[in-house]
Amino acid sequence: MEYEWKPDEQGLQQILQLLKESQSPDTSTQRSVQQKLEQLNQFPDFNNYLIFVLTKLKSEDEPTRSLSGLILKNNVKAHFHNFPNGVTDFIKSECLNNIGDSSPLIRATVGILITTIASKGELQNWPELLPKLCGLLDSEDYNTCEGAFGALQKICEDSAEILDSDILERPLNVMIPKFLQFFKHSSPKIRSHAVACVNQFIIGRTQALMLHIDSFIENLFALATDEEPEVRKNVCRALVMLLEVRMDRLLPHMHNIVEYMLQRTQDQDENVALEACEFWLTLAEQPICKEVLCRHLTKLIPVLVNGMKYSEIDIILLKGDVEEDEAVPDSEQDIRPRFHRSRTVAQPHEEDGIEEDEDDEDDLDDDETISDWNIRKCSAAALDVLANVFRDELLPHILPLLKELLFHPEWVVKESGILVLGAIAEGCMQGMIPYLPELIPHLIQCLSDKKALVRSITCWTLSRYAHWVVSQPPDMYLKPLMTELLKRILDGNKRVQEAACSAFATLEEEACTELVPYLAYILDTLVFAFSKYQHKNLLILYDAIGTLADSVGHHLNKPEYIQMLMPPLIQKWNVLKDEDKDLFPLLECLSSVATALQSGFLPYCEPVYQRCVNLVQKTLQQEMVHNAQPDQYESPDKDFMIVALDLLSGLAEGLGGNIEQLVARSNILTLMYQCMQDKMPEVRQSSFALLGDLTKACFQHVKVCIADFMPILGTNLNPELISVCNNATWAIGEISIQMGAEMQPYVPLVLHQLVEIINRPNTPKTLLENTAITIGRLGYVCPQEVAPMLQQFIRPWCTSLRNIRDNEEKDSAFRGICTMITVNPGGVVQDFIFFCDAVASWINPKEDLRDMFCKILHGFKNQVGEENWRRFSDQFPPPLKERLAAYYGV
Repeated sequence: MEYEWKPDEQGLQQILQLLKESQSPDTSTQRSVQQKLEQLNQFPDFNNYLIFVLTKLKSEDEPTRSLSGLILKNNVKAHFHNFPNGVTDFIKSECLNNIGDSSPLIRATVGILITTIASKGELQNWPELLPKLCGLLDSEDYNTCEGAFGALQKICEDSAEILDSDILERPLNVMIPKFLQFFKHSSPKIRSHAVACVNQFIIGRTQALMLHIDSFIENLFALATDEEPEVRKNVCRALVMLLEVRMDRLLPHMHNIVEYMLQRTQDQDENVALEACEFWLTLAEQPICKEVLCRHLTKLIPVLVNGMKYSEIDIILLKGDVEEDEAVPDSEQDIRPRFHRSRTVAQPHEEDGIEEDEDDEDDLDDDETISDWNIRKCSAAALDVLANVFRDELLPHILPLLKELLFHPEWVVKESGILVLGAIAEGCMQGMIPYLPELIPHLIQCLSDKKALVRSITCWTLSRYAHWVVSQPPDMYLKPLMTELLKRILDGNKRVQEAACSAFATLEEEACTELVPYLAYILDTLVFAFSKYQHKNLLILYDAIGTLADSVGHHLNKPEYIQMLMPPLIQKWNVLKDEDKDLFPLLECLSSVATALQSGFLPYCEPVYQRCVNLVQKTLQQEMVHNAQPDQYESPDKDFMIVALDLLSGLAEGLGGNIEQLVARSNILTLMYQCMQDKMPEVRQSSFALLGDLTKACFQHVKVCIADFMPILGTNLNPELISVCNNATWAIGEISIQMGAEMQPYVPLVLHQLVEIINRPNTPKTLLENTAITIGRLGYVCPQEVAPMLQQFIRPWCTSLRNIRDNEEKDSAFRGICTMITVNPGGVVQDFIFFCDAVASWINPKEDLRDMFCKILHGFKNQVGEENWRRFSDQFPPPLKERLAAYYGV
């Protein structure tokens, strides 16, 4: 029988009253509405009232009816499984009967409600839904057809995966051909829905779509010049995705597609243009890019460059005419959440200078606050990736445009030229070098342009050329650039302050100790900025100070510098509460400063140390309480604990033995024992880094816990979690050195995993190096235990350590390998050439280590005899041969 339900008049009035109140802007009214809604959710038929208002109460105004549906949607999300059967059925049938409501707002609301029910696992329990909606597409009534299509589009977006699985007997085999028929419908809204539905199934390479791929592409081409922007946008989006998924099908038409996308990138409708502009970004990632685009660059480059100008609306949103705003406090929602990157222990390399940075933070995010992604950003990003594909071949197309832009009288045009120059910096660096002696001084002049937006983009572009600036004599460009950038750090405009601070941090990373002569001047500026900055830029300032400390190291440890820098940092430290997320960047900054200042940090270390220990303890307690009663207590934000552990590592590294007293008076080792077993990998990663640093700084306190710690370290040698594994490995090596022969009972807990890791293909360089060092150190203290395995690791061991600089860790590792070779010379015979190569990588080993090398090399030579040795050493590359002869006389 049909479910008959009638509302009670009084109840209905009460709910309507509530819906009216909830549209009030007043926050206290809003709060009381929330409370009443929670209470009403106790009544099983509350949801019937809500669907009744949405679908039946045509006398009410549309916003109120729609709101009723949206509240119902939230209830479905939160409590659907507790709805009584009758209520569920009533809601479902009302939805299907009203999908064709005459109001677009009500249709859309019903569609949202349907997809929410469907995604609660109800596609299986609502078998008539899809057939019914597909049937309604054929309705003569426009509203019904549009409403059904709107609902289907939302279902395709929310449930694409389940639609393409066996669970529902593959409805897409029927749905996709059906959607394709509607590409030619007379209503633009319907055409747009049809393309949007099919688009959901491209990236997943849905089989039902792949069967019809040719007719899909043909239909797309037919819609290419549709008068409806929404349709053109969906066509562009489809082509961008097909580029990744079915390049083979697009290739025959590629010339026309590129021509088409060039037009669309200049579409009058900004959303269409943005969607089309993505095409160049995606194409640049395809191996075929160069071949496809080379003959279109003449047209494409001017289009992208043109897209890089600020639009009038951008300038209004960015308050481009406001020059001074440094006194205006930041609104809190402008401040992006910061993510802390946990500590990873790595080895210094020979080929220092350009490190392959996995995280280039200088991407094109010069104007974060406006609608995050827009034509300007997309064009700049596309130019950046294309510069990386075409390299200097791009320059003939760019240079003539740049000449015109960079010296243009209109600031908006000039600004876009400076952005272009920054965008091509990475890809076209070689070809740009001849122009830089003229361009860099021009840019340094632009740093004092009267328009704030020109000053801010210039900071960014100069930072992209920092590497070249630092490679020239310092008085030429570094000094003038630094002087002007420091002025910009104190600019009256917040956007410029931010850009200058970020650019300065990049310059610090490139220049390192070149900055030492200017330290007083730099610190003066950065400390003055403390008193000047609003909230958001303070966080960037911390980063600039931390990077400075990383870059100049112990040169910062002078009383006059400490006197300038520490008071403002400690003042902030005292003001911030333990729950304040601003602690993250401040703790990271202090960690760098403590490591750089070393003993200079002693006067400040006690309160800092204490607070870090408290943060760890607090977080662990909150976690325990939460695990005991998850409904009562929230789970804590573990970032506080991770950042605190990392700062403790910085203190241990900076203060060395001086930290001993602090450790003695605290329960840090007990806390670490818990952190090392935390289920969150980043917590374990940071606690192993701290374990290694404390082992170096004050082993007497760590030693008593070794029996508890070693099994945990052993179970964390899992290379799937690279950073955890890396830090655990490094800590084991540090512990071995301190334990000496007493390490023996623990070798079986770790040796097999370490040998396995060093032989794994595709293991990252840092992990390989740390693994090799730890195996060497274990062998140094327990040669009898490790030497029998020598043959299983000697080759990857030698190749992974040949590139790291001479240092303590390398020294102990090589002593270990020599000791093991003495115990098991047979283990190295087959791979002796690798050992020779690794020995030759030392610039100046300590005297006694050199003697060990000598003994082994001569021993091997005498063993095989003069003739065999000559044959063997003839395989050496000449530099290796010469080195061994010169240093070791073999």
